[in-house]
Amino acid sequence: MTLDTVKHASETPDVKLPWAELGLKEDEYERVREILGRRPTGAELAMYSVMWSEHCSYKSSKIHLKQFGEKVPENDAMLVGIGENAGVVDVGQGYAVTFKVESHNHPSYVEPYQGAATGVGGIVRDIIAMGARPVAVVDPLRMGDAQHPDTKRVLPGVVAGIGGYGNCLGLPNIGGELVFDACYQGNPLVNAGAIGVMRHEDIHLAKASGPGNKVILYGARTGGDGIGGASILASETFDDTKPSKRPAVQVGDPFQEKLLIECTLEAFAEKLVVGIQDLGAAGLSCATSELASNGSGGMRVELDDVPLRDSTLTPEEILMSESQERMCAVVEPEKVDRFLEICEKWDVIATVVGEVTDGDRLEIFWHGEKIVDVDPRTVAHDGPVYERPYARPSWQDALQADDANKLARPANGEELREQVLKLVAAPNQAAKSWVTDQYDRFVQGNTVLAQPEDSGMIRINEETGLGVAIATDGNGRFAKLDPYTGAQLALAESYRNVAASGAKPLAISDCLNFGSPEDPDVMWQFAEAIRGLADGCLELGTPVTGGNVSLYNQTGEAAIHPTPVVAVLGVIDDVARRTPMAFAEEGQLLYLLGDTHDEFGGSAWSQVIHGHLGGLPPKVDLAREKLLADILISASRDGMIDAAHDLSDGGLVQAVTESCLRGGRGARLVVPDGLDAFTFLFSESAGRAVVSVPRSEELRFTDMCGARGLPVRRIGVVDGDAVDVQGEFTLPLSELRTAHERTLPELFA
Repeated sequence: MTLDTVKHASETPDVKLPWAELGLKEDEYERVREILGRRPTGAELAMYSVMWSEHCSYKSSKIHLKQFGEKVPENDAMLVGIGENAGVVDVGQGYAVTFKVESHNHPSYVEPYQGAATGVGGIVRDIIAMGARPVAVVDPLRMGDAQHPDTKRVLPGVVAGIGGYGNCLGLPNIGGELVFDACYQGNPLVNAGAIGVMRHEDIHLAKASGPGNKVILYGARTGGDGIGGASILASETFDDTKPSKRPAVQVGDPFQEKLLIECTLEAFAEKLVVGIQDLGAAGLSCATSELASNGSGGMRVELDDVPLRDSTLTPEEILMSESQERMCAVVEPEKVDRFLEICEKWDVIATVVGEVTDGDRLEIFWHGEKIVDVDPRTVAHDGPVYERPYARPSWQDALQADDANKLARPANGEELREQVLKLVAAPNQAAKSWVTDQYDRFVQGNTVLAQPEDSGMIRINEETGLGVAIATDGNGRFAKLDPYTGAQLALAESYRNVAASGAKPLAISDCLNFGSPEDPDVMWQFAEAIRGLADGCLELGTPVTGGNVSLYNQTGEAAIHPTPVVAVLGVIDDVARRTPMAFAEEGQLLYLLGDTHDEFGGSAWSQVIHGHLGGLPPKVDLAREKLLADILISASRDGMIDAAHDLSDGGLVQAVTESCLRGGRGARLVVPDGLDAFTFLFSESAGRAVVSVPRSEELRFTDMCGARGLPVRRIGVVDGDAVDVQGEFTLPLSELRTAHERTLPELFA
């Protein structure tokens, strides 16, 4: 068979190529021909197809994502923003922290263990590529109905994959979520996040500059696993009639990744690297085109020099392979030998596969013949941009009109008691220790807080106590009812969770999970969520450092709920001043911060008790959220509170139950004047937290809240071994613990 070279492509314009099978639309293929002035070679077609996929190019979302840069100003903490592998923020004392959340949804449904494991591996490599040492991971998860047989296939595999990979890397898993909903049955969401720490001077970027500098591919050999993996899987809805939708999922090797981490950090420490890029989705196609397009020149690559696990791979397959644990570095010629020595020391395969040129082309050779000759920017950055049609769904008004207020409420204390037990035992509200016990949350010895705390917290300086906190949140039910408000509620909850632990929120990353962008209903949800998130970040002063868009989470006509997941990163000067969630001291006073309203649209109560979704989600008051956060941070720093827990899913009774069980102490609660017991216990009004205050600090604390205009009500005391809502019911902690902790083990153990 004749090798499809650039010369051959120029001479054979009418050769038919499988552009449709590789996921390109006809007009996109014609655009490639127009860019090149000829038909593409097979290798060029492979590169354009993966790099112009939805997963890699963001072609349906770019137009909306611009709002993050246009609306939200960067604050003084921002060091690296949108466009790099991960954002970087200044956290003081010369330290910088990089963090990001990404999706590995479709691969994890096809092959749960490897899909989830390689999701962790990929996000960790993004962190390494910025010059940072990874210090922790988080895992926001969304699964189908907890009772469904396929959920019992997917969830255990996903949890084992996350735990297996992260534990082997020696990275603590400090936070995340697990949500069950039938809308995710065919499209579970496996989002993975990571945090890394570095000094300011150690930041590295993905660019290939300096003609003559060498391009070194290092890490694992390139194999056939993951060819077209995430880039194709995440770019169309699942359809069993199309084999291309279920390609081989990547296979991870955490021990190889651990070597890669240490090797890379040693090379950074010796200032050997000019530019660097990890190989994730789209593999070599992405690494070479992005490095070249972000640099000051071109690049020449000898594909024959790529170390292979499978000698039968074609050049197209080598370029599309998403084999894991690989990175690409640009190194000055005089430093190449030392770079290779470090790789050999760590038993990492490293090969010079090319060099930076003084031109403006990416040229790739195979068996001495040129098979790629492109402007790298047209591959990496100049893909199609779609203004997809969108319109408010015809069913949205009816959904919002189906108010939760029509639902029957408990008529007496006994019914309240029964519903509390049912709520805290429901899969979404039940203890997640069956999951988190499979993760090492305290390896490295710097974990200060971990799930089920409101946020995960890591110490980054042992001498000063400087630390960072991270929380991830998102509520697809709220976003289904109103995507603008739902996105802001996700932001507000994550922001509140960080503040509740005593850390000051600095910046966000996001993972935006939606259905097919070709559906105008879905695009409206997406556009509204972006608008809400951008407006919310502007008001809170939290810039967006980067993130991920995952579209086509849809099977046939059934899309997932719009699910914007928001990660907020915060900083705390001294982790010794952190605030845990546990009510641990008998006699401390319980205060409710914020206003409680009759708000039950999309609530856990409406879902668990009535199986209902309708009405409007809780209102958002971001000025109040900011005030609440300031109060929580100040009270933590000044020793006015000993425990804090934000109020969100399940309302006050869920939060109090969790804090009581965490600390092994009961609580006596009194329903405040002006509220009925049901609303007091189950409302999901935003902008609220419950805190425990030492009696010696009561006056100072309430004076601070009053002076700053934050509503505060004393609602009870830490006392006994039961949750006692006076005049309504008493629930022993032993009974609550059994209900709360047995659900997931009974379902999945």
